[in-house]
Amino acid sequence: MKLFTAFASLAFLNQALWAQGPQSPRHVVGASGMATVSAKPDQAKLDIGVVTQAATAQDAAAQNATQVDAVLAQLRAILGSTADIKTISYSLSPNYRYPQGAPPVLTGFTASNTVEATMSDLSLIGKTIDAASQAGANNVQGLRFTIQDEEPLRQQALGLATKQARAHAQAIAAGLGGSLGATVLAQEGGGVTLRTLSAAPTGGVTQTPIVTGVVEIQATVSIQVELLP
Repeated sequence: MKLFTAFASLAFLNQALWAQGPQSPRHVVGASGMATVSAKPDQAKLDIGVVTQAATAQDAAAQNATQVDAVLAQLRAILGSTADIKTISYSLSPNYRYPQGAPPVLTGFTASNTVEATMSDLSLIGKTIDAASQAGANNVQGLRFTIQDEEPLRQQALGLATKQARAHAQAIAAGLGGSLGATVLAQEGGGVTLRTLSAAPTGGVTQTPIVTGVVEIQATVSIQVELLP
């Protein structure tokens, strides 16, 4: 009895689908757009490191700690006692000399400590680099410019990219002798890039010059739109 009921339900479903008629395929047009919004950076991140070498691991670590303390004191003196400073890497490793045809010879140890300093006053970058170097930092690298709140710029870029994608889809549809209907699918992509301009460097004659340039927020949007006859 249950088997007969299942077959009867399946037959009824097939009749209902057949009554609806075959579904005509929906034609779509695919297009993409890209937009870039530029803005001056309002934040910088700088990696400042101290590398020391000594005959023993204890001496290398101790010398490194002393120099790092001096560097941190200078950074806080310039950026403030509540400055955003954090350790991003630390290592203590042996050094070897490799004589030809002989086993490696231990020559000492190297200690390395790197901190990341974040600053919102970009005019202090050159001064910070110079002060850190004078205090004992000997590995300064990784200067990065950013936007603290990039979301409004990203939304602006996405809006412009979507308009461009829609315009491209409209041109394709017109070339096919049709028009656009509803948007079937929309996807976003993008990234943040730095483009350096020929701007006047910050700082004075005796200070490390820094060119901030601009930060570019780039967004891409891909869409699929229904093609109408």
